[in-house]
Amino acid sequence: MNIKPEELKLLIAEGEGLTVEFKEKYTSRIGSDIAAMSNGRGGFILLGVTDKGQVVGEKLSNQMKADIVSIARNCDPPISIKKILQVDNVVILEITEGEEKPYSCSSGYFRRLDAVTQKMTQKEVRMIFRETTDIFFESLPCKYFTLNDISWKKIKVFLKESGSSIKFTRKKLYPLLSSLGIARNDKITNAGALMFAGEINRFIPYSETILGAFKGTNRTHIYDRMDIRDDLLTQLNTAMAFLKKHLNVRSEIHELSRQDIYEIPLEALREALVNALVHRDYSMKGTSVYVSIFNDRVDIVNPGGYPAGITKANFGKESVRRNPVIADIFHRMGKVERMGTGIERMRVLMRQAKLKEPEFSSDSFFHAVFRRDPSYTLKSLRGKTREKTREKTREKTRDKILSAVRRNPEVTIEELSQMTGITSKGIEWNLKKMKRGKIIKRKGSAKGGHWEIVRGADIE
Repeated sequence: MNIKPEELKLLIAEGEGLTVEFKEKYTSRIGSDIAAMSNGRGGFILLGVTDKGQVVGEKLSNQMKADIVSIARNCDPPISIKKILQVDNVVILEITEGEEKPYSCSSGYFRRLDAVTQKMTQKEVRMIFRETTDIFFESLPCKYFTLNDISWKKIKVFLKESGSSIKFTRKKLYPLLSSLGIARNDKITNAGALMFAGEINRFIPYSETILGAFKGTNRTHIYDRMDIRDDLLTQLNTAMAFLKKHLNVRSEIHELSRQDIYEIPLEALREALVNALVHRDYSMKGTSVYVSIFNDRVDIVNPGGYPAGITKANFGKESVRRNPVIADIFHRMGKVERMGTGIERMRVLMRQAKLKEPEFSSDSFFHAVFRRDPSYTLKSLRGKTREKTREKTREKTRDKILSAVRRNPEVTIEELSQMTGITSKGIEWNLKKMKRGKIIKRKGSAKGGHWEIVRGADIE
């Protein structure tokens, strides 16, 4: 990859991550970052850039270049740096993923975790020895997948979620994907397809999340189901909407504002969903992530047990990610806590809500079980109380639909389904009822028309 000035600006704008490290100036301690990149997915070290992404400048001299090459060669095994070059006022080191992991420098063994170079424990060193015999599914080229299969809309969503202010063009697409570690040698990896494919079902058809709501405490009677075959961020957002739809909620007034409080903390469930998507073993064909809602619990299950290096004894205490590139992308979007704090965060959130801590177990699948608060159970709802709850649910559904229509009058039933977590049939039922109630009306044809909100029915 020949880095041009505009591509350098893109790297800086995207910020530090699994494959990008900023250094304000060159020092001889750079060996730890070189070793960490080689132990990971490779990447770029930018000299002359502060942690906040401000360019302060660094000048590449022959002596500096010789020193960097010497530091890399003195690593064990020796590391060959792909490129050392000056681009504008920044010195760029391009490091390739090592083929003889693990690598150590004079200070020891290091790895990349989120945007941090971290010294490895002996357990982590042994884990990397084991992993060198395996090829991560997320890093393999996605067969038949090309840049034309990338969804421009999903790229824009990622840039928005990650807080990027750069003006993006299609010419910058490949450099962006390369900086994220999902494009190599003109090939897009499975991780890239999972995050940004316009139609992921064409390439990895089993990368879906199946949502189900059941009556009772077993799988005998299902009354709502959704199968999400889309990018991983859409799977996360749709699953959260589905959970909000089916969990009980109460409202409390704090000062002058109303606060909805769900029976299970939404942040705890979001952590579990992200954990399932980030740690799922995507090489297990014919499997899915499952989210099941029962009267007494919520089960979140993903294919793949503990990642290599994690045992029941150190679970929740040490951080190992089965899919570090996918984890890094979620981290850039603010969906993942640093340093593997998610498990403990789930426990703390449940304790704060005065609920039982989540139950975790692992075989060939990983299970996270959240017990529902008995005081909220559907069995306790009788007569008018049950009807009021249903009416509130209908009102919330109507408000969600009206809000979406106001933002985009041409919104489709499928898009409304994804936004609200309600099935397409449920959306159609609500729209028919709202048209009969003169809340909303349709102008034009089913395909080329648009929705209009009747005067007086709009919402703020």
